[in-house]
Amino acid sequence: MTAETTTTTGQTVDADLATDLYRRMSRVRHADARMRKGLSSGEFAMSYWPVDGQEAMSAGATEALDDGDELVTTYRGLGDIVAQGTDLPAYFAELLGRGSGLSRGKAGAMGIHDPDHGIAWTTGIVGAGPVIANGIAWAATHTGASKVVLVSFGDGATSIGYVHEAMNLAALWDLPVVFFCQNNAWAECTPLAGYTRTESFSDRAAGYGMPGVTVDGTDPVAVHDAVATAAHRARSGQGPSFVEAVAYRLQGHYFGDAMKYADADELAARRADHPMDRWRRHLVESGTVDEAVLDDIDARAAADVDAAMAEAVAAPQPDVDDLTRDVFAGGGLALSTLSDADRRDIPSGATTELGLAQAVQRTLDRAMAADESIVALGEDIADSAGGGMFKVTAGLSTAHGDHRVRNTPIAESAIIGAAIGASLSGLKPVAELMFMDFLGVAMDQIANHAAKVRYMSGGRTSAPMVIRAMVGMAAGPQHSQAVEAWAMHTPGIKVVWPSTAADAVGLMNACLADPDPCLFVESMKLYYGAGKGPVPDEDFTIPLGQANVVRAGTDVTVCTYGVMVHAAVAAAEELAADGVSVEVIDLRSLVPLDLETVLESVRRTRRLVVTHESVEFCGPGAEIAAAVGEQLFDVLEAPVTRVAGTYTPVPRASALEAACRPDAGRVAEAIRRSVATTRSAR
Repeated sequence: MTAETTTTTGQTVDADLATDLYRRMSRVRHADARMRKGLSSGEFAMSYWPVDGQEAMSAGATEALDDGDELVTTYRGLGDIVAQGTDLPAYFAELLGRGSGLSRGKAGAMGIHDPDHGIAWTTGIVGAGPVIANGIAWAATHTGASKVVLVSFGDGATSIGYVHEAMNLAALWDLPVVFFCQNNAWAECTPLAGYTRTESFSDRAAGYGMPGVTVDGTDPVAVHDAVATAAHRARSGQGPSFVEAVAYRLQGHYFGDAMKYADADELAARRADHPMDRWRRHLVESGTVDEAVLDDIDARAAADVDAAMAEAVAAPQPDVDDLTRDVFAGGGLALSTLSDADRRDIPSGATTELGLAQAVQRTLDRAMAADESIVALGEDIADSAGGGMFKVTAGLSTAHGDHRVRNTPIAESAIIGAAIGASLSGLKPVAELMFMDFLGVAMDQIANHAAKVRYMSGGRTSAPMVIRAMVGMAAGPQHSQAVEAWAMHTPGIKVVWPSTAADAVGLMNACLADPDPCLFVESMKLYYGAGKGPVPDEDFTIPLGQANVVRAGTDVTVCTYGVMVHAAVAAAEELAADGVSVEVIDLRSLVPLDLETVLESVRRTRRLVVTHESVEFCGPGAEIAAAVGEQLFDVLEAPVTRVAGTYTPVPRASALEAACRPDAGRVAEAIRRSVATTRSAR
């Protein structure tokens, strides 16, 4: 072996580097070929996205990383993952859905997580990785780690807003991220000219104030050098870079795709000049590596891949009990499992009168002072921007630093994605989305990523974070919605909604300590007086899944949460004058749901009214009504009644908004109907 070689572009390269690149390429090529062989023969069946022709991209990029750097990739990530050096038997087992897989078969190709080998996350949502990579990189800057995050995505992903949001935020925050675009000439089955006028995607980097470069993606040295330069820049604190590697995908978008959309002659010519074969010939013809050495590398790669696949194919399916494990910490499901010993009362002693916004601010301030891992991010939340629209975060950046309380662009997906990445790296982010309506903008990151991290990682990690969202009023159809049912229907995220300032303190502390992502809902109505009340001066926690019997009663149970707790109490007080005794239960958290407290109450009162601000149709009240109906059918003296929002958007006009949302009068009317009904009268 000579000391160095010259690449196809005329650049002089160390021979050891050239050989290492070939070794990674060989491993990728054999792994990809083995997957296609197994699928072709019927040995196994699964969805698979080939990487034939892209070996040099993955090899060059991963070779440029240091130990401790991290990789975020996509469902078409076999090349990246294998080149990075994953545990092959466990990786193949995961692809095949076996119990010995990296995530016990729960994630498959779309959710590979192998932190022992620097693979931080994989996503099946096109373009979603870059916003998460930002969070991992932000955590590195927060802890002072000398870490670079390489986020790999295809050319088709450049059409997704995530990529643009991520590039903008990374540049703004000088994050150590390398945006690595693997341009394989096809966005699924559409050629580049069919979806963009862009000639070089790296040209877009300048628009975000970062350097960009386009290289030959069939030359592993060119890819290596470009990524190494970008990584060095990131590691030295100069921020992100964009590297585009251009090649040609030699197989279909998915296994079984015959590529009828491609020019047959061009495809045949490309396959006849395979990048891997070309690199091999160059190494031999230049005298860099003996052909026998390369033969040995190929033989070892083939043997390793075959052995790993044989082990994976022979591995058993996961145990069926695994189905419900890892949804939440401890394997819990939507219903509360608190024991009596776990329950906590609000402490007695000295109190201070606080509004709900003040209570949340005080809690965050104390928590951040006690725990350096707690960080906050959102639009205008730092003092330089006024401390948030409703001043909930006022003073926090002054007290704890702008590096911990960070203003973001108006980009909800970038906010939640960064929070997810930061949580994967050990931080506890508090992400503000302002209005609850904006969950819709970031719902992919919430439902497909934050909520599924624990499950898709096989319980090895989670995304502990708090998402703050506020239900507006007098702001019309796009700034006043209560959409808690969206989150409740998504396994993996907890949903919390305080009705008082004191509860806000205890529940926020519980969310900050929780190992799972929590959606913390605040009512704008409660900001302005209704939520104000005495709050203990000492800190305390109210466990999630612990409802509160706000008012004891014997004739009917009213079950509710948030602002409707106050309406229910007002209705109960009105009806007390008529001799009707109403028990009011504040659920506090909707996931986990303290159904047992509701059932215990209804067993005594034999009647239930469920009320909430959000739309009645398919709302949270429907689930509670169904559960109570199933379990207490023989006890109920009257049908379960729901009092909730109309099946309309929330209108701006005050008269219409009042008609849209329930109030104390409508709750009282429903209680009267329930009390007037008995089983014998039906």
